[in-house]
Amino acid sequence: MNLRFIYLFIIIIMISQTAVSQNIIRGKISDKTNNEVLPFANVYLPGLNKGSLSDENGNFLIRDLPSGELKIQFSFIGYKTIFKTIFTHNTDTSLNIKMEPTVMQAEEVVVSGGTFSTQHENAIKIELLKLKDITAIGSPTFTEAIARVPGVDMIAKGVGIAKPVIRGLSMTNILMLNNGVKMENFQFSENHPFLIDEFGIEGLEVIKGPASLLYGSDAVGGVINVIREKPAPNGKIIGDYNVQYHANTQGLVSNLGLKGSSDGFSWGLRSGFKSHGDYRDGNGDFVPNTRFNEKSLKAYLGLSKSFGIFKIYYDYNRPKLGLCIPEAVPLVTESARENKYWYQDLTNQIISSKNTLYLGNYKFDVNVAYQMNNRKLQTDDSKPFFDMVDLDMNTLSYEIKTYLPSGSKSEYIVGLQGANKKVQNFDAPNHILPDADVNDFSVFSLVQYSFWDKLKSQAGIRYDYRNITTHADNNVSAVNTNFGDFSGSLGFTYDLNDYFLLRTNFASAYRTPNIAELTQNGLHGNRYEQGNPELKSQRNYEFDCSTHFHTKYIMIDLSGFYNSISKYIYMSPTQDTTTNGNLIYRYSQTDADIYGSELTANILPASWLNINTSYAYIVGKQADGSSLPFIPQNKIRLEMKYQKKQLSFLNNFFFKIAALYATKQNNPAMFESSTDSYLLFDAGIGADIKIAGQMITLSIQGNNLFNQTYYDHLSTLKAIGYYNIGRNVSFSIKIPFGIN
Repeated sequence: MNLRFIYLFIIIIMISQTAVSQNIIRGKISDKTNNEVLPFANVYLPGLNKGSLSDENGNFLIRDLPSGELKIQFSFIGYKTIFKTIFTHNTDTSLNIKMEPTVMQAEEVVVSGGTFSTQHENAIKIELLKLKDITAIGSPTFTEAIARVPGVDMIAKGVGIAKPVIRGLSMTNILMLNNGVKMENFQFSENHPFLIDEFGIEGLEVIKGPASLLYGSDAVGGVINVIREKPAPNGKIIGDYNVQYHANTQGLVSNLGLKGSSDGFSWGLRSGFKSHGDYRDGNGDFVPNTRFNEKSLKAYLGLSKSFGIFKIYYDYNRPKLGLCIPEAVPLVTESARENKYWYQDLTNQIISSKNTLYLGNYKFDVNVAYQMNNRKLQTDDSKPFFDMVDLDMNTLSYEIKTYLPSGSKSEYIVGLQGANKKVQNFDAPNHILPDADVNDFSVFSLVQYSFWDKLKSQAGIRYDYRNITTHADNNVSAVNTNFGDFSGSLGFTYDLNDYFLLRTNFASAYRTPNIAELTQNGLHGNRYEQGNPELKSQRNYEFDCSTHFHTKYIMIDLSGFYNSISKYIYMSPTQDTTTNGNLIYRYSQTDADIYGSELTANILPASWLNINTSYAYIVGKQADGSSLPFIPQNKIRLEMKYQKKQLSFLNNFFFKIAALYATKQNNPAMFESSTDSYLLFDAGIGADIKIAGQMITLSIQGNNLFNQTYYDHLSTLKAIGYYNIGRNVSFSIKIPFGIN
């Protein structure tokens, strides 16, 4: 553990001996075809979280930049995004940017692969979903929007409680990052959602498959990284107000944000709330106690100088989530929105600091976060204990990454990460988890190298150590156990020509058992659940391959994967019962295989028509041939979108229709049942309208238009006979504004 302090000492010494560099990037942005200037184009340096706009003449200027390798992105609506790498050292760099008109964006810049790069440069396939796409889906649930990505689904208990599933793996097999911070929200159960919302975000990135190399244990199934919104352009103060109404739940969602930037200093503030009543199914019947309410606050301060970038964030989420369980059903006799019986009262706060230091040819990322999470389970005031659960989980995490000197063909990263997680129960009678301490420490390295322009490689290795110490509780003995193991990956991307890209990656990752899997002993929801202190670490071996094809009007992605899992950890029913007659479910281990494929096609037969379709196929089997739990139905999606940049007084007008077909799931796990197929239709319309000089974005989205009654296989309400949500029509308004 002394390695951490030696590492920090070296950084401090290097800081004291580093001279401040002064670098400037300036240039002009114009159309490649006709050489006309492009005013108000976006110029953004993702590594610095710093940007600007070109002026009326297409000129831009960014000052006070560090020396070394810088990556810069140029984007403008209707044009192909340009991503360039430049090297600065006390220089005034001039760039003449020629942008090419396009009707389809073939690739975007992503941040979750370890470095800032385009999607084509990553050996790991990363899916990108922008905020405008999330909003256009019109769902009451943030996780449902994520589930529109092929290969991603959700385990849901109504519309308020949902957990993402990536290629058949969920819970602590996948990781949710909030602005790079690992979320610690008791995610071992389908009843405990990640406490994060879509307010004030730029979008999200999804890594499908083992990502433990960069993010450690709990990322064997994949990562969802929620990206914070960009700061305001230099010299600007801007904001936006958003409101959305959902007819099915009579739900209201609203948030207001304001941000500014000037001379290297930036700030931002956003507050919002959600309030939904019990949803109604396709028969018009309300589903009791599926209501939920949430308050949210986010704040940000940043300072960008030539020697470094320093940012501090604060996030606050306070959701109250109704539980549709047999105990609550007789108490909830009418549809409403106030949480009164059997609900989770959750509080999550994150204070995080993200910093980058430029020291000669070296770059250091130094990140620290403190996460405070409290979970209360409220029953009803007629019971002796209104608070059945009162549990804290506080997590201090840190990360130091060093970007070693590299050239145009290579990038080298070494780093360390660690965390201390403390779980503490209070006076409530039900202890879902015992008091515990978890300590993590890891070291890793990542190499990216281009053998030539067409062939790029990415390889890395990582070692993780974890100690779990619990106190005796719930008739369970104390646990003090250590886990440690290596993870690694090797991948390649190859550009066959201007249209074809091949990508392949092999990864070996592991995850340790969590506190619940080792020690749990008691009623949790509708089940009596028991841990197993003899569990070993789970090991995943996954091979991925994919091909990408694109022209000016067609883009096709085809990928396949095979995930072989040794000692897969899962919960299954036993033959044992409690003294009250409750069947005992116990954590067990088995070897398993998950394999499948995903196909996505985006076709533009005309500049005004966009056709998008996808198919996701997945199989999950245990070694004895039985099915794994929470394996989603295979799904086909189709969307046709008519779009016009200008239609009369409407700007950026669109109209879309969409369909989702889920095939029958005939291979349920031992405590699941088969699920019939279903077909849903959606439609949406929207545009930007200028009213009294103010641009306003309006949209209407209808989901499940024909009011189908159906079960999704991953709905946990299916077991107690409640259908998924019926028709929902949502109305959205966004009002952007600026302050002089």
